[in-house]
Amino acid sequence: MNTVTIEVSTLDKTKQRLLSAFEGEAQGAFITFPTLEALWKALTPKRWDIIKNMTGAGPLAIREVSRRTERDVRAVHSDIQVLLSCGVLQKTTQGKVEFPYDAVHVDFMVTKAA
Repeated sequence: MNTVTIEVSTLDKTKQRLLSAFEGEAQGAFITFPTLEALWKALTPKRWDIIKNMTGAGPLAIREVSRRTERDVRAVHSDIQVLLSCGVLQKTTQGKVEFPYDAVHVDFMVTKAA
């Protein structure tokens, strides 16, 4: 199964994973946000619905994503632009958009405020 992990990670942890990858260690697929706030800002409930409807679906036209999410094409287009800009979705050469994963794992920890 082609799974991506969406996480909140420090720059140091991300750099360490990159160095390990350069040494040949398999890392898997990650989409990383610097803070929990950045994750929630980018991945609103309606954008999560887009991700859910695109998971495992292959490349889709924006109109098809709109149909699957039962939302206005312009609103979906706007949300897709945000998801493209933060690296969650990819644009294909045919002008479609794709979430190229079959599953999503979300990983972050909330701790006591300092």
